[in-house]
Amino acid sequence: MLGVGGARQHLGRKALRGGGPAGRIGGGTDPQAQKRALLRKLQEQRDAEKEQKSEQEPEQG
Repeated sequence: MLGVGGARQHLGRKALRGGGPAGRIGGGTDPQAQKRALLRKLQEQRDAEKEQKSEQEPEQG
C-alpha cells in the first residue's frame, strides 16, 4: 500500500526552519517584515499623538 494518502514532500533544512518570507512549515513572517510592521505601527502611533496634541492646543492668531 505504498503511496496511499498522497505524495510525501521532502523538505530541506531551509524549508523546515522557515526559509524565506513564505516559509512552508516553520518560521512565519521573516525578520525584515516584522521590523517593517513594527516601524509602521510606531509611526502611526506617533502621528496619532501629534494629531491629538494639535487638536488640544488653542489656535493663536
